[in-house]
Amino acid sequence: MSARTLPLLFLNLGGEMLYILDQRLRAQSIPGEKARKVMNDIITTMFNKKFMEELFKPQELYSKKALRTVYDRLAHASIMRLNQASMDKLYDLMTMAFKYQVLLCPRPRDILLVTFNHVDAIKDFIYDSPGIMNQVDETFRRLIDTYSCLSDGEFQLIRQTLLIFFQDMHIRVSIFLKDKVQNSNGRFVLPISGPVPWGTEVPGLIRIFNHDGDEVKRTEFTTPGNYVTPQREGSFGLYGDRVLKLGTNMYSVSRPVETHMSGSSKNLASHAKENIVPNPLAKEELNFLARLLGGLEIKNPSGSDTGFRLNLFTTDEEEEHAALTRPEELSYKVINIEATQVRTAHFRPLIPIARLAKKWVSPKVVT
Repeated sequence: MSARTLPLLFLNLGGEMLYILDQRLRAQSIPGEKARKVMNDIITTMFNKKFMEELFKPQELYSKKALRTVYDRLAHASIMRLNQASMDKLYDLMTMAFKYQVLLCPRPRDILLVTFNHVDAIKDFIYDSPGIMNQVDETFRRLIDTYSCLSDGEFQLIRQTLLIFFQDMHIRVSIFLKDKVQNSNGRFVLPISGPVPWGTEVPGLIRIFNHDGDEVKRTEFTTPGNYVTPQREGSFGLYGDRVLKLGTNMYSVSRPVETHMSGSSKNLASHAKENIVPNPLAKEELNFLARLLGGLEIKNPSGSDTGFRLNLFTTDEEEEHAALTRPEELSYKVINIEATQVRTAHFRPLIPIARLAKKWVSPKVVT
C-alpha cells in the first residue's frame, strides 16, 4: 500500500461531501446566510492547519470505520445536523462518486488532477472569505509540493491502494443508473472509447523494429472503440485548466439522487461478524483517530445561531423508512478518544481526559 494515499482520499471525499451538502441546502431552500455559514464552517474545519499536518504525514490507510468517524465529525462542524440515515446516504454518495472517478482516470497521475478539480470547486464556495481561502491555498501548495515529484509508478501504487479501499463497495446511485454507467448490481460500466491518456497514441498501429532500433514494418488493426488524442495536458499548477472533468460538481444542475443497497446485501451480516474479530492494528487505528480528531478544532455554535436539520432524502418519511430498514449489523457503537494533545494522544476507554464520544459507524459494504 502507498503511504501517500490518505490526503488524496480525504480531500476528494471531502469535496464530494461539499457538493452534496451544497445541493441539499439549495433543495431545502435554506436561507443563503445559513447555507454559507455551514459551508464556511465545514471548509474551515476541513482545512485546519494542524489537521492537515497530521493528514499529510506518510501513513497507511485505515479502515472505512475510522474514516467514516472523521467525516461524521466534519459534517457536524457547523449548525447543521444530519440524522443517522442521512449521514449514511451522504457517505454512500461520496464514496461511490470518487470510486467512479478513480476507475475512469486515464492514467494514475490524473488522480492528482481530480483532486485539484475538487479543491478548485471548494475555493469557489468560499470566494468571499479570504481567510478560509488562504487555508485552502496552503493545502493546495502542500499537495503540489508532496505529489508533483512522485513517479508514475508511485501514482500507480496510490491508485491501486484506492481501488483496494473501494473494492467491496457496490452501492447503486440513481444518477449513475440513469446515465447507464452503473449496473443494477452496483458495479460500474467502464467505457471503451474516448480520449487516450496524455502522452500515449491512439491504438490501432503496431510498429516493428530491428535490432538496431530502426522501424522496419507497420501493421494496422481495427479497434472496438473510438479513441481520440487529448488536445493538451491538464495543469498541475495552483491555477490553470485541468482539462480533465472528473472531480467536478455533477450536482451543479438539480438532479434527484438516491442510493440503494445492491442485491448482495444479505452478506452484510457476515461482514459484521468479520469486524468482531480482533484487529491487530486496532490500537494504531485509534491513535490515528485521536490525532486526526484532535486536529479538528470544532467550536460549538454560539447561542445566537439556530441549528437546523438537513435531510438527504426527498421527504422525512423516506428518511425515517431508511433508518428503520437499516441492518442492525450497521448500528452505531460509541468510542471515547483522548485527544487533548495531538502528538501524544492515546486511547483510554475508562479514563478519557477529553471526552470525544463519537459514533463509530460501519458504512454499507456489499460484496
